[in-house]
Amino acid sequence: MDEDTIKLAQIIWDYHLVKQKIEKADCILVLGSHDIRVAARGAELFLAGYAPLLVFSGGLGRLSAGLFQKPEAELFAEVAIKMGVPSDKILIENKSTNSGENILFTQKLLKEHNLDPKSFILVQKPYMERRTFATFKKQMIPEKHFIVTSPQMSLLEYCNEEITLKEVISIMVGDLQRIKIYPEKGFQIYQEIPDSVWNAYLELVKLGHSEHAVSYTHL
Repeated sequence: MDEDTIKLAQIIWDYHLVKQKIEKADCILVLGSHDIRVAARGAELFLAGYAPLLVFSGGLGRLSAGLFQKPEAELFAEVAIKMGVPSDKILIENKSTNSGENILFTQKLLKEHNLDPKSFILVQKPYMERRTFATFKKQMIPEKHFIVTSPQMSLLEYCNEEITLKEVISIMVGDLQRIKIYPEKGFQIYQEIPDSVWNAYLELVKLGHSEHAVSYTHL
């Protein structure tokens, strides 16, 4: 990967990070994905005493269906238990396939257990922090408070043989596009995108990093 492309990707990576300060909450909600490091981050926060309850939400999504033999939430829970999280402090929601379903199905699960957390730490992949924030801000019950975090690593540290830099760039481009177009569909709150970020997006699209985007014809 050439340096110019990496610089463009870094601009978008930095934008996706909302960089909220971690504070104690009633519940840690870990959103499922193809990246088990997200599970480890949620477990770390629980073990550090940031919340008394750990919820994993996720079935099999577009990226994980070809990787995992079981729902994301179940696999993530296994990671947490191996790290020392007591199983009786974990709840599993294993049907959701997108952020909207994460919210809806998790709220239903908590209600079934007679739980009503007022504050949440949401754990997600680094490049999905902002999109997660925008989605939960729009769809979560208004009186709920939440902050978003992710595995603490740089762009190049994050990429590996399983999740290559090329793949991450393509996903980031698709997520940035959704941040732009989803508010008008009612899925997320509006998030301002600086010109420098959008210009980096356009350059990466020109370079062919649009595998995970929706149709560009109307942009």
